[in-house]
Amino acid sequence: MILAFKLIVTPLFIGSVTLAGRRWGPVVRGLLMGLPLTSGPVSLFLAIQYGGKFAGQAAVGSLVGEASVCVFCLAYSFSARKCSWPVSAFIAISAFLAATFLWNRFTWLLLPAFAVLLLIIWLVARLIPLNPRLPKVANPPSWDLPARMIIAALFVLLLTTFANALGPQLSGLLSPFPVFGVVLACFTHSQQGAQAASNLQHGVVLGSLSFASFFLVVGLCLTRWGMAWTYPTASLAAILVGSLLYFITRSAGQ
Repeated sequence: MILAFKLIVTPLFIGSVTLAGRRWGPVVRGLLMGLPLTSGPVSLFLAIQYGGKFAGQAAVGSLVGEASVCVFCLAYSFSARKCSWPVSAFIAISAFLAATFLWNRFTWLLLPAFAVLLLIIWLVARLIPLNPRLPKVANPPSWDLPARMIIAALFVLLLTTFANALGPQLSGLLSPFPVFGVVLACFTHSQQGAQAASNLQHGVVLGSLSFASFFLVVGLCLTRWGMAWTYPTASLAAILVGSLLYFITRSAGQ
């Protein structure tokens, strides 16, 4: 059921954030990618299938896994300055996997994981160069949007096939794997250039604050409140943080 959900939602999400990015720019597209629109429902399914304790432990892993996403964003942004999009994607994915391997050598608790993620978000957001005032680009070809959606769906299928029976922490660490980040970064890089790709990664890093708020609530409340109260509350927290980030970036001209 989780796999079917991912295969349905993934192309729809890719299409939505692509159209939003064309309307409002790469930074807003990155902010939307930070919302847990797939990892949140997957967390719910884990709670239904394996219980609240398992899903709560996976939420801790997801927080640390999102730190690996920030490492991915930083690696892509830096490599895009001198490398083509395939090389940049390879370097960034390698950085994500290396960070995941490092995090998995430790046993994480919720609040330390949350604190580490906030620190990495702050640091990486300062390091990624941002230039929101880029010139308009020509309209992409008609095959562009369907290609993005198909590639993303196939990528999720491949990842999910090899992500079984990993346990709660490693499952959580791998669940934020930047499927959308890889696809959209490569298309943005190839069509709009390295700076647009860097803007996208900057938005993803800021959007990680929404992700962090969602899984903090899940980790704190799931075993106490149950699913019926925890997931709506976590979703509301993510939406509020995402909305605040959107208005802040709009006010700053980003």
